[in-house]
Amino acid sequence: MARRKRAEEHDNHERWLVSYADFITLLFAFFVVMYALSSVNEGKYRILSSSMVSAFRNVPVNSSGQTPMVVPTPASVTKASLASKAQEAVKQKQREKMRNVAKEILEVMAPLIEQGKVRVLETSRGVTIEINDSILFSPGQAVLQPQLIKAMQSVAEVLVAADFPITIEGHTDNVPIKNTQFPSNWELSAVRATTVLRLFADAGIAAGRLTAIGYADTRPVEPNLLADGRARNRRVSILIDSAIPEKGTEVNLQGQAGVPGEARAAGGEAAAASPR
Repeated sequence: MARRKRAEEHDNHERWLVSYADFITLLFAFFVVMYALSSVNEGKYRILSSSMVSAFRNVPVNSSGQTPMVVPTPASVTKASLASKAQEAVKQKQREKMRNVAKEILEVMAPLIEQGKVRVLETSRGVTIEINDSILFSPGQAVLQPQLIKAMQSVAEVLVAADFPITIEGHTDNVPIKNTQFPSNWELSAVRATTVLRLFADAGIAAGRLTAIGYADTRPVEPNLLADGRARNRRVSILIDSAIPEKGTEVNLQGQAGVPGEARAAGGEAAAASPR
């Protein structure tokens, strides 16, 4: 009996459609999920944004997550602007007080100013009174001349009423001095400045306002080549400081702020002196 021939199987060229349909279905499901997640995150971000605005601006947020519009008014001036205006007003008041102090000192020291022994200078720091040491001290000494004590007490009376910090600087020429009392010009200039400071303190000026510094010959106003220049350099300067002391911040090795303290140091430049 003859064997029946099997019908030849033809290749199914449409099978790829099944895989393609599965892929499209999965891709559609993926985008649906992504869209759903996106909608949820958007809502969360809207709530977060509203909360941040409310926290930093202190502005109420309504239930829809929107911030009400705030209309600026003159009362909404920033604290920084107010602080700046207040600081400028204080500075202006300080300048007026400084002018009055300078005027009174000019009147008190008028005879010595006419003789060229005293100069009153206005600087960026305030007012400086430069007094030639020839009328204050004997050569190589740090005791005030009796005839100048009254004039210095008059200056002190003017300064008592003010509240400005006062720095007294002793200066010398470059001629060395060496004796049992003053080994160098550093000691002489420092003691001379301290002598004037003690007179001011005895006159009633608060000790916390006073600083004495000796510079020796390190800050000449004239070259020390000639006798006239050296005579100009031998002086006592009284600086009436208009600057308002500010709090400083200590900085450590990592550059971070540390313990606050007074920025102004009184006595860091100690010592110093000069002759004649």
